[in-house]
Amino acid sequence: MTESGPRTADPGSRSGPARWRPTSLEVFCAILVGALLLQRPLTDALSAPVVRTAATVFVAVCVQALPFLVLGVLLSGLITAFVPPSALTRILPRRPALAVPVAGLGGALLPGCECASVPVARRLIGQGMPDAAALAFLLAAPAVNPVVLVSTAVAFPGDPEMVGARFLGSLATAVVMGWLWTSFGRAGWIADRVRRRVTPAAGTARWMVCVETARHDLVTAGGFLVLGGLTAAVLNVTVPTGWTESLAGNVALAVIVLALLAVVLALCSEADAFVAASLSALPLLPRLVFLVVGPAVDVKLIALQSGTFGRGFAARFAPATFVVAVGCGVLAGLLVLGGAR
Repeated sequence: MTESGPRTADPGSRSGPARWRPTSLEVFCAILVGALLLQRPLTDALSAPVVRTAATVFVAVCVQALPFLVLGVLLSGLITAFVPPSALTRILPRRPALAVPVAGLGGALLPGCECASVPVARRLIGQGMPDAAALAFLLAAPAVNPVVLVSTAVAFPGDPEMVGARFLGSLATAVVMGWLWTSFGRAGWIADRVRRRVTPAAGTARWMVCVETARHDLVTAGGFLVLGGLTAAVLNVTVPTGWTESLAGNVALAVIVLALLAVVLALCSEADAFVAASLSALPLLPRLVFLVVGPAVDVKLIALQSGTFGRGFAARFAPATFVVAVGCGVLAGLLVLGGAR
C-alpha cells in the first residue's frame, strides 16, 4: 500500500539543506553599503544634464499622479466595502449599447486622472459592472471631468472651443472603445483576479474592508506607476527638441508625432493642457489630438493596465485605444475647431 501522507525530507537525499535567500532588509543594506563605497562615481554620473532631466521627469510624473492614484484606490475601497453589486446593475441600462455612454458620462462626476480611474474600473468590474461600461468609465473619467475641462480653458484662453473639442473627442473615444469591446471583446482577455468579488466576512467591519482593499490596490498599482514613470523619463530625454518648426507646415505628420509624444510623455490629465498650449508654433488640431490621446493611452497607463488587468489585456486594449483616440480627436477637431488651423 502506498502512503498518501506528507513526506519528510530524507537527510541523505540530493535536495540537501535549504539554500540561503537574502531578505529585503539584507538587500537594502547591501545597496546602501554599495552606494556609500561608490559615492563619488555615482555623484559624478548623476550630475550629468541628461540624468538630471530624466530624474526631474520621473519625479514630476510620480508626484503628479500619486495623489490621484491614492484617490482612486480610496474610491475603489469604498466601492468594495459599501456599494452592493445590485446597486450598479440598477443604475446602468440593461442594454450594453446604452450602458456604455451612461458610464462614460458618469466619468465626468469624478475628478481625477488616469491613475485614479484604473483601480476604480477594476473594482467596478469586480462588483458586477459590465466590462464595456467599466472600460468606458476608465477612459472617460480622466478626460471629461470638470477639473480637466477647467484647466483646458485656463490653458487656452484665446481658444475656448478647445474645451468643447476635447470633451467631444475624449467622450467619443470612451464610448467607441466601449462599443468595440461589446462587439469584439473577450472576458478571458481580462485577468481572473479582477473579477474576484470582495465581500466582507462575517463580523468584519466595512471600514476594515475598505482599508485593506485600498492598501492592496495601492501596492499593486504603485509599482507599475513607478515603472511607467521610469519609462516616461527615459523616453523623454531621447525625444529630439528641434522638431517643432518642421512639423508646423505638415498637419498630418504633426498629428501623428504629437499623438506618439502624448504616449511617451505620460503627463497627468490635469496638467497636459498647459504643455499643449506651450506648443504654440503648431496648429490647434494636432494639439487637440495630443490632449485626447494622453489621458487614454500612455506608457504609465499601459503599465498600470498591465499590472491591474493583465498583460494580454494591455497588449490588445492600448493599441486599439490609440487608433480610436487619434481618429476621434481628428474628427472632433474638424467639427469643432473648423479644420486644422
